[in-house]
Amino acid sequence: MSRFAAIRSEKSKPASPPPSETADLQTLATPTRVTARSGKKAVSGYFSLEMSRGLHLLALEQGSSLQALMGEAFDDLMRKYGKHPFGER
Repeated sequence: MSRFAAIRSEKSKPASPPPSETADLQTLATPTRVTARSGKKAVSGYFSLEMSRGLHLLALEQGSSLQALMGEAFDDLMRKYGKHPFGER
């Protein structure tokens, strides 16, 4: 096989559609996903094992998620410092 075989095979391929048509085809072929994380940014911290377990147990007892508890705590913190709470859960 010649070292130029790949170049020759590319020349024999039909011309690809213009970029605008390619973008439209890709948009139609790719489903749009909207997730709960869309437009959001992670906020994290490192805490002791006891704190982690305590928060997870509290979330379980309340029938809530850890994220919802953290949102509630952050809202309380914002109020404490005279800021408007975001109310995100």
